[in-house]
Amino acid sequence: MDWGVTEQDERAPLRAAIAQLLPHLRAAARLLTPSRSEADDLVQEAVLRMLRGLDGFVAPPEYDGDVAAALRPWGLAVLRNTFREGWRRAKRERQHMDAAAQEEGRAGGEETAQQLHDLSRALMRLPPSLREALVLVGAQGLSHEEAAAVCSVPVGTMKARVSRARAALGRVLA
Repeated sequence: MDWGVTEQDERAPLRAAIAQLLPHLRAAARLLTPSRSEADDLVQEAVLRMLRGLDGFVAPPEYDGDVAAALRPWGLAVLRNTFREGWRRAKRERQHMDAAAQEEGRAGGEETAQQLHDLSRALMRLPPSLREALVLVGAQGLSHEEAAAVCSVPVGTMKARVSRARAALGRVLA
């Protein structure tokens, strides 16, 4: 990463837009992973990959020069791909989820906290493809088309995944 001054100046708006994207990435990662520390690790790895890939990033024409808006789907796609690479560590994730559930159970709290805990556990029970679809559309506010582009699937597939995820959550939480 030996960049000259002019190259650094050209990347400054992209780096600033990535910094603005951090809360969105963290929120998505928090919904995909069972613990805050894993979410932070996932965001950190995704941001590192984004910074390494800045040279290859080209804003799609439909964003009309809005770098921050163009980076959001790309950043979520990088985050999603980073998360998917971690799927082979499913055993470790299950152990973390069990440990987190035990810790939260001891802490007690208000009814709302319990409802959030129940929602979090229900999300973790969903298959990863349904969970990520629900997170992208429901929590991140992406359109079905944007979420489909992030996941590299047809729009109809994304709509079906969101629908199945919502139905599964409804059954678990009812």
